[in-house]
Amino acid sequence: MKLKDIKTFVGGNKSIHRGGPYWVFVKVTTECGIVGYGEIYGVAFHPKALTAMIDDLFERHFVGADPFKIERHFRLVYSAGFSQRPDPTVMGIFSGIEIALWDIIGKALDKPVYELLGGQVHERLRSYTYLNAPPEAASNEKVYNDPDAAAERALEYVAQGFTALKFDPARPYTAFDPRQLSMETLDFADRYTARVREAVGTTCDILIGTHGEMSPSGAIRLARRLEAHDPLWFEEPTPPDNIAGMARVAAGTRIPVATGERLTTKYEFADLLRQDAASILQMNLGRVGGLLEAKKVASMAEAFHAQIAPHLFCGPIVGAANVQLSACSPNFLIMEGIEQWGGFQAEILKTPIRWEEGHIIPPTAPGIGVELNEEVAEANPYNGERLQLRMQDRPA
Repeated sequence: MKLKDIKTFVGGNKSIHRGGPYWVFVKVTTECGIVGYGEIYGVAFHPKALTAMIDDLFERHFVGADPFKIERHFRLVYSAGFSQRPDPTVMGIFSGIEIALWDIIGKALDKPVYELLGGQVHERLRSYTYLNAPPEAASNEKVYNDPDAAAERALEYVAQGFTALKFDPARPYTAFDPRQLSMETLDFADRYTARVREAVGTTCDILIGTHGEMSPSGAIRLARRLEAHDPLWFEEPTPPDNIAGMARVAAGTRIPVATGERLTTKYEFADLLRQDAASILQMNLGRVGGLLEAKKVASMAEAFHAQIAPHLFCGPIVGAANVQLSACSPNFLIMEGIEQWGGFQAEILKTPIRWEEGHIIPPTAPGIGVELNEEVAEANPYNGERLQLRMQDRPA
């Protein structure tokens, strides 16, 4: 079996708060006609430039190659340009292609990918969602800025079956961080978290989302205020470029530290584990290096008695890959989703991801278990100029 060609789809998302403004999917086809789908996350270039990069990388390293040679493909791409170091752009593109290769491999062998990466461990996968306003709301501002509105919305999610919810109580995050939070921000974060905890009681875990906006000492100040509300985790309290600083935070709070969406490859995660900087790893499979690299990270974490909670703020192909990884990883904790995987997340797939009573049910279909609805993707192109992810461009 040989790889033949690649096609990129950039689908414009209908709700920016539910996965960002657009999703970058790739379709890889073999000479014998088997098709695999993947997704690329968070590359810091516009899709027009990114599509050219995808085509170049695929032509250089994959045309005519055997899709089963995943380890060989990783080493060649990782070493391209005489680099041999974690690069979010290169590994983001590789991740999307690698997921598609596993989709092809699973289809060729008539097996779900999780059966090829150690076998299924979990029959149901606990999921959480961000706390967002209802889809019909004009914006999220009221839910984000009003603790009572947040508590009311949290109860609606609990009624749907969710047992864990995430929110960001200490916004904004900027290109000029990290910083010390103001007393006003610290007080608001405390009140907001307390109000949500009061509303949901012990029926639901609360997950504290931050985006590296704090210095290590600033993060410890916030964590000590929030400890009384017993969050399941404190996410990415400091930037990813200072693992030792995050380790100081982990040592300075009783809240488990979670991180990983901005890290790529086993090498960066190994440093995280060696320094005891986090006990919950949140790799994004559209950036970390794909499914096999994520499985290696999960296995390293298992040796450190750390758990995995795959990250998702993008489209459902990464979500489907997360399901495959989670199903075969003994140290799986919980995975991020976009509410119940409905709306445009379902519309852009031929068969939606199955969600029941707060859990995802791993599919039995071969490959990654889902297929892109190409007609929907092409009917909803992204025509904007902004990037998939961005930070505030002025200091807080």
